[in-house]
Amino acid sequence: MTTGTSIIFHGIGTPERALEPGEAPYWLSVSQFEYALDRIAQAPDPDHFTITFDDGNLSDYSIALPALAARNLRGRFFVLTDRIGQVGSLDVEHLHTLRDAGMTIGSHGIGHTVWPTLDDAALTEELCASRAQLEKICGHPVTEAGIPFGRYDARVLRALRDAGYTAAWSSDGGNWRANNFLRPRTSLRGDMSTHEMGATLSGQMPPLRRLRRALGMSRRRWMTTG
Repeated sequence: MTTGTSIIFHGIGTPERALEPGEAPYWLSVSQFEYALDRIAQAPDPDHFTITFDDGNLSDYSIALPALAARNLRGRFFVLTDRIGQVGSLDVEHLHTLRDAGMTIGSHGIGHTVWPTLDDAALTEELCASRAQLEKICGHPVTEAGIPFGRYDARVLRALRDAGYTAAWSSDGGNWRANNFLRPRTSLRGDMSTHEMGATLSGQMPPLRRLRRALGMSRRRWMTTG
């Protein structure tokens, strides 16, 4: 696949940990999640979609994994290493199970921090230490990162490359290309209606949301080149 659409899921079902401020709208009900997967699985080319999960929530293992397997779909799971083994989050055995099921494991950093706000040393630690820990757990190279909060700039992208990553997944929306280092994703949210979710999956984003996305991407392009 040379181009595709990437979708971000966060939590599914009932959270089993305390949520961060503003996080709740990103949690989907099980029925919303299954609706989205059914739309993807029934698409003319399901491989057009890249399914990603951020944060390393326990629902990645308990809900997402069996739902993906039932539809012969694969996912990329971007994990916060500070949360591994904590209540409501993935543990080492869960990561082994995801790996053995053919899922891709990537880094979401150590803590849930905004990478452009970190100084150079802290940013390098965030990217390199999380990658090293995940590689030790998985037993193979970890080469992809999901950018927390979709926040990045030119310095963050350079640091990701310097740390050995080959792809960085943002939250800019739109399609991505296989030869691009920076790859946009679109979040599905629990406060979306079924119609909005279906339109997002079919690429028929409402005009106002398209405009907001275009403005956001233009600003990010300026930030990464200016």
